[in-house]
Amino acid sequence: MTSTLFTCLFSFSLPSSGVASRATRRSLCTALVMALLVLPSFQAQAASRLKDIVDFEGVRDNMLIGYGLVVGLNGTGDGLTNSPFTETSLVGMLERLGVNTRGSTMKTKNVAAVMVTATLPPFAAQGSRVDVVVSTLGDAKNLTGGTLLVTPLLGADGEVYAVGQGALAVGGFSAQGEGTSVTKGVPTSGRIANGGIVEREIPFRLTDLGSLRLSLRNPDFTTAKRVADAINNALHAPAAAAIDPATVRVLVPDARQHDVVGLMTEIEQVRVQPDQVARVVVDEQSGVIVMGENVRINTVAIAQGNLTIRITETPQVSQPAPLSQGGETKVVARTEVQVDESETKKLGLMPESVSLQELVQSLNALGIGPRDMITILQSIKAAGALQADLEVI
Repeated sequence: MTSTLFTCLFSFSLPSSGVASRATRRSLCTALVMALLVLPSFQAQAASRLKDIVDFEGVRDNMLIGYGLVVGLNGTGDGLTNSPFTETSLVGMLERLGVNTRGSTMKTKNVAAVMVTATLPPFAAQGSRVDVVVSTLGDAKNLTGGTLLVTPLLGADGEVYAVGQGALAVGGFSAQGEGTSVTKGVPTSGRIANGGIVEREIPFRLTDLGSLRLSLRNPDFTTAKRVADAINNALHAPAAAAIDPATVRVLVPDARQHDVVGLMTEIEQVRVQPDQVARVVVDEQSGVIVMGENVRINTVAIAQGNLTIRITETPQVSQPAPLSQGGETKVVARTEVQVDESETKKLGLMPESVSLQELVQSLNALGIGPRDMITILQSIKAAGALQADLEVI
């Protein structure tokens, strides 16, 4: 870029035959210099930040689950006959509050047994709040207006990490009359914003780590090597190394041992161009096809079309002439048969190393829809001409 600037300045300093040509050269040099200055920024924007393609070991969420009761429902709760666990839970809760109901018949429909779930974010401090999701477990019809009672939320190790309680916010509703009913959304599931209080912290100290492990969300050998090289260039030291296609290990320098958070912040902002495997993802139910940029096929011929026979029945009524004797009205069958041999369909030849755009354009030119294209891609893969992974979901 330095030589280009020198060339522009040199040409600008040469004598000119007119003011117009001198102004023109000035405009061209200005545009060229601006283009050279902007080009690196466009190249940087094409790459992805490491925080968008990797996860740091130890910085993770934890799933919590609990069992509780929702009260205050307007007759839309569990039927205690069909949901014996609801009755057992209700009796046990009342006993803890000093009310003995054992041996009596309970017919309330304002209580529902629910499962409560929450996500404990990383480094959540004791006393912080998290959102909780409540879902019915029995035959309750609607949770609108309900209140979740104190519910311990347990982790995978069986320890209580949070406690949830509060009024539910239900997105759906249900209304029923004598002859019809209307239901919108899912009224048997609700959410409590900031309804869980963290009671236990997960012990984890970043300063105790001698190395950081970065886990790639899309494992790839090339991407892992690029990540390690980019980190080494940013830190000006050989601190990172790719262990496998999914993991990159970064040694924490001694000078940054007490500033691991700052080190992670610098690493997160490093930009890398991820590589990807040539893959075609097909959803047969919806007919959606997603193809990667590097999908290529070898030379192959494609023909689409088959024999279609359409039979149409048009019954007609045959009546006797007026005032005739012995006549009888009958239904006479009329059948029409149409044969479509798809003569307009042609054989398409796909040359070697066809790109994604050329493949789609060629198949669309043959009048092929998404579902037929799925079958064609599967056939090309079976013939060994599709140089990509074909994943059917």
